Amino acid sequence: MKLLNAIKTVRLFQKKEKLIPMITRWGKQLDPQHVLEEYPRPQLKRKDYMNLNGYWQYAFTKNHDFPESFDGQILVPFSPECQLSRVLRQLQPLEYLWYERELDLVIQSHQRCLLHFGAVDQIASVYLNHKLIEYHVGGYLPFTIDITDYLCYEHNLLTVCVEDFSDTSYRSKGKQRLNRGGMYYTAQSGIWQTVWLEWVPETYIKDVKIISDYDNDQIKVSICWNKNYDSTLSFIIDGQPITDIQQQDGYHCIKIKNKKSWTPDNPYLYTLKIQSNEDEVECYFAMRIYTIENDNRNIPRICLNHQSIFMHGVLDQGYWPDGLYTAPSDEALIYDIKSMKSLGFNMIRKHIKIEPSRWYYHCDRLGMIVWQDMVNGGSQYHTWFITYMPSLISWTKKHITDNHSKLFSRESINGQWEWTLECKETVEHLSCFPCISTWVLFNEGWGQFQTKKLTNYIHKLDDTRMIDSASGWFDQQCGDFRSEHHYFDEPKMIPDTRAFVLSEYGGFACPIQQHMSVTKVYGYGIYKNVNDFSKAYYHLLDKTINPLIQQGLCAAIYTQLSDIEEEVNGLLTYDREICKLIEKDNLIKENS
Repeated sequence: MKLLNAIKTVRLFQKKEKLIPMITRWGKQLDPQHVLEEYPRPQLKRKDYMNLNGYWQYAFTKNHDFPESFDGQILVPFSPECQLSRVLRQLQPLEYLWYERELDLVIQSHQRCLLHFGAVDQIASVYLNHKLIEYHVGGYLPFTIDITDYLCYEHNLLTVCVEDFSDTSYRSKGKQRLNRGGMYYTAQSGIWQTVWLEWVPETYIKDVKIISDYDNDQIKVSICWNKNYDSTLSFIIDGQPITDIQQQDGYHCIKIKNKKSWTPDNPYLYTLKIQSNEDEVECYFAMRIYTIENDNRNIPRICLNHQSIFMHGVLDQGYWPDGLYTAPSDEALIYDIKSMKSLGFNMIRKHIKIEPSRWYYHCDRLGMIVWQDMVNGGSQYHTWFITYMPSLISWTKKHITDNHSKLFSRESINGQWEWTLECKETVEHLSCFPCISTWVLFNEGWGQFQTKKLTNYIHKLDDTRMIDSASGWFDQQCGDFRSEHHYFDEPKMIPDTRAFVLSEYGGFACPIQQHMSVTKVYGYGIYKNVNDFSKAYYHLLDKTINPLIQQGLCAAIYTQLSDIEEEVNGLLTYDREICKLIEKDNLIKENS
């Protein structure tokens, strides 16, 4: 049966059809004059900023010369491949995508002007008044440019040139494919997160790092300035000025009296305002700690605030039928998180993608734990090696080392270096969000290399979180978890000194007519209606997952949050209009 299912999966990968256009309720309500206007960075918040989302000029060219004319208007920050951009054209590896708009601003004396890009996929050359001011590589991380010295008093023209090699290079690409199909999805490109301007003082706070020292009832705050600076600082927590501040190893240490612990059931967030003579920023933090501790049977368990917690999670790829990588609104992001909480999940595994900061903020405030994947890279994958062989021959996923660079598609030294840098930047960018409990380094061997070395490296960067070094297979005996994927066979406990987790399971397909992008679908087992689908889900939970918890299972992540193109194994349809999972009590009533 396992072989038959795998063969069916191979066949489904080979079949493709044109996607049926779908639009979400939020896409229908989208006002082009008011696109994702919320302050994009909930941490390090200031009052003086300008959102640059909206219509820009765009052009596709075959060379890197400035276009003589433009093709039309694109709605930023939606990629040209998606419906909400109003373009619907895919950027190819040997093409260039140009954006341009005027900046309507007044230069402010004794102020610096910062230009922020949430994310541009994949390589961005940024020009101001046709002068190159930044060259950025990497499609998933934010970057900031101080444009003050390039500004003119009367007229300023901002131009961005984008290249995207998608899955034809070794660079990080996630689940994107130019030739989509099966578990790989439509490639997108260009600006896909908010672009915004911010005026700051000549000397300003570039970053704030807050470490929750839970066991010692304190936080440790480190402040990074744009230049060498020595100023008196004031700290205000939940509206109360703090007078007792200790200095230790470069940190400002602040005691938290009668601390309120953050949990999924009570996600309390403290506000923190930091003021200097010149600058003022608003941040937030939570008092919480993630650990692995042995229970009274000497079984390792995941703990939150030293209390055992079973992390019942769902895989979330962050795709939208109308916006691809970009959710059509802030409300859409909130809907996904709240929907998963209502279904009983306390954790989301953000799969092979980095979301805008507001998504993590909503997880913080709503009480949703996050496992954050690093975005995979590497050259073209050997599907027989990383997908079919581990699924068919169980021992292969346990006993193959990651020093076979050709098999793991990691021959490029530049690619290894670039991925390691992006891994570091991901940790630095996201470590401010209390919801993140775990860094997931590699998934199913996609571009995997030097796992033990990189696990140690990430642990030194952030020793407050857990690490899933190799999710699925090709375990290298490192990290905090023995991490398994099970779709075609029944999972069983594997004795290990590390905590045991099912980092993917389920994947049941349930096609809902009028709510699918395709007619030929993909998933692990097909159920004709939501009643049968719900029965299968609860049977798997009751007969397999729950007994394993007693044996030592610490986390289980169901695949997945929503349908995506050919994959119809979501708990929600792709357009988020239908939840396929019937509440258990209601299901029993319906079938009694």
